[in-house]
Amino acid sequence: MGMWGAGTGIRLSDRPLIVSDVDEVVLEFLTPFMAFLQAEGHALLPRSFRLSGNIVDRESGEAVSDVAAEALLEAFYAAQDRWQTPAVQVVETLKRLSGDADIVFLTAMPSRHAVLRRSLLDALDLPYPMLASEEPKGPLVKRLHRERDLPLVFIDDILRNLHSVREHAPASLLINMMANAEFRALAPVPAADIRVAADWAEAAKLIRGHWHAQAKTC
Repeated sequence: MGMWGAGTGIRLSDRPLIVSDVDEVVLEFLTPFMAFLQAEGHALLPRSFRLSGNIVDRESGEAVSDVAAEALLEAFYAAQDRWQTPAVQVVETLKRLSGDADIVFLTAMPSRHAVLRRSLLDALDLPYPMLASEEPKGPLVKRLHRERDLPLVFIDDILRNLHSVREHAPASLLINMMANAEFRALAPVPAADIRVAADWAEAAKLIRGHWHAQAKTC
């Protein structure tokens, strides 16, 4: 018998829960965004771990304004189904994990793009429930999982989101994963309690190891 994640509209079974970010974790983001920018006469330079200040006009080499960068990101999300592709091994890995756990996608994007993202995920054989919200992720994950005595895993490329979930759901396994190796090398180093996975095969090993350890303590 399952239960509803409070205020989420998602019904969970009595199994472990995996909550995953989408951009740079389930779907490639930076690599297709760079290709999109090239087509628009811009480039994203791997100078630091951020978009702001690193999107430049290809002709002048000048960084675009934050307003222009937001407009380019908005245009990309409006055309995401023509650019974004699944991360390596994500489809088959999640299919296997879904035999033992509930999977929910938690994507930090404006809700106006949620319908297109949902259709893209479905088309890519990633049919798991999705929440699109720009709220902090920790409280959302806590409301979703509630007080269930079941293993919880959270996967994200951004440390701010992992820290938020750590604060609100401290028993969860936190995994930092990022598809684009060039920008991953520029990312801050996670704290010791956040595991790092190079890809979905490694993430699956961490997840199953966490489940095994949790089962031994019960």
